[in-house]
Amino acid sequence: MIKRKSFGSDNHAGAHPAVFRMLADANAGDELPYGADTWSERAATELRARFGASRAFFVFNGTGANVVGLSLLLRPFDAVICAQSAHINMDECGACERILGVKLLTVDVPDGKLTPELIAGRLGGRGDEHRVQPRVVAISQVTELGTCYTLDELARLGEFCRSQDLYLFIDGARLANAVAHLGCELADLATHADVLTFGGTKNGAVGAEAVLVMRDELATDVLFQRKQLLQLGSKLRFVAAQFLGLLGDGIWLANARHANAMAQRLADRVGSLPGVDIRQPVQSNAVFVSLDPGQIESLQQDWTFGVWDPAEHVVRLMAAFDTTEEDVDDFAAAIAATAVRS
Repeated sequence: MIKRKSFGSDNHAGAHPAVFRMLADANAGDELPYGADTWSERAATELRARFGASRAFFVFNGTGANVVGLSLLLRPFDAVICAQSAHINMDECGACERILGVKLLTVDVPDGKLTPELIAGRLGGRGDEHRVQPRVVAISQVTELGTCYTLDELARLGEFCRSQDLYLFIDGARLANAVAHLGCELADLATHADVLTFGGTKNGAVGAEAVLVMRDELATDVLFQRKQLLQLGSKLRFVAAQFLGLLGDGIWLANARHANAMAQRLADRVGSLPGVDIRQPVQSNAVFVSLDPGQIESLQQDWTFGVWDPAEHVVRLMAAFDTTEEDVDDFAAAIAATAVRS
């Protein structure tokens, strides 16, 4: 067990009490399996309304959500354009390549965000039978570097993709944090996408993700794809119920706002320290900073966090829904103490 509050990932946090309460409620009595239960129906209806989506489906984890979502948009000879830092490229053990057989066309971007101009540079070979065909643009909102696409940036991407006969897929593992940062509605983000995911696990759930399909014609095969891709649970009500727990009383948004605020508090307290350089704008619950290598080693004796870029000594510090101001201040004080000694 980690003794101090972890700043390694929002995945390290436990579950929100509202999620456990809803799980207990869902445990009472029998329900039909495989998503034919009343809990799944209620949660899917709620999500469709909030996103303006045609269909909503529940899966177990973020990789599964990405694979299922992308499977709805791809043919065997297609390719996905994504940032080099994208989760589907860096952190999913080649799941898309192995399971979907799709090639990822990556773009190196310093802030994690694609632009129409960068995408255009990867569209060569369209119509050439010897080359894979770019079909989907996949972005992360929030990006893996903690940055957020603005609504204008998303609108530009959506318009460009439509003009180029490309689909736009959004990995929304931390979509709640983007909504909190932008002060918008979920539908404001979803309107630019063809398929997107909505993460619950990083926002206080146990293991709950949703796939939102924006148009009926894209949802034709999703039931079969979800089953074949090992993401259909027999007791799916326990996944759906977690979303009802988070959606009730706006807990999902309160959790995201709090996590974002704790990240900003941490950045404010350490940003001016000697040897500390904040590398990305703090627009979510992540703080990317470079530290002295000796400082990193010293801090990791007592604190849990990850080194993002060993060559540049950049670490990623993550806040969660249950990170407290005291947690932040204690960690900031430790960084300050090691900065003085380094």
